[in-house]
Amino acid sequence: MIVRDEIVAPRAPWSAILEKGQGLTIVDLDGNQAVDFLAYGYPSGDAYSAQTTLQEQDSVYLTTGSVLRTSESAPLLTITATDVARHDTLGGACSKESNTLRYGHHTFGQHACAENFLMEFAKYGMGKRDQVSNVNWFMNVPVDPDGALGIVDGISAPGLSVSMRAETRTLVVVSNCPQINNPCNGFDPSRARMIIHDRA
Repeated sequence: MIVRDEIVAPRAPWSAILEKGQGLTIVDLDGNQAVDFLAYGYPSGDAYSAQTTLQEQDSVYLTTGSVLRTSESAPLLTITATDVARHDTLGGACSKESNTLRYGHHTFGQHACAENFLMEFAKYGMGKRDQVSNVNWFMNVPVDPDGALGIVDGISAPGLSVSMRAETRTLVVVSNCPQINNPCNGFDPSRARMIIHDRA
């Protein structure tokens, strides 16, 4: 049964509390859209830990069967299905500061994922200190043999999705990425769809 089905506008934030056993499906409606994502046990506040998640699964990418974990290795979410081969854990979230450093001072006024996260955090009594390294659904960040990273054209397409199951009561926070200075969104941010299912 679908509990909630919403379209997130380009550049916009979104959040929800998933009950244990509920599923969340994120759909890349128009294609090539990065969806920045954070997860927290709720109300404990135990945050998704990229370091622990990657160490436990021995891979820098997320795919079907990957488990998003806290720093204490407690499971938050399990990926139950994905239409793309992998999802990024290394590229981070754009911010006014990182945009300025990477792309020049003229970008400082551009809205960014860090601001989206802060807007949603405020609804739950959270703040900047609660922002940790995030997942980037659908974003393509290849790792070269020498360890170098690059943000390149996405590997998604219109209508492709990723689905996950909540292993505990979990707050999920989304920034439908506003970035226009690199190809993570095809230089044209677009919509995402969030579908919460009663059972994954």
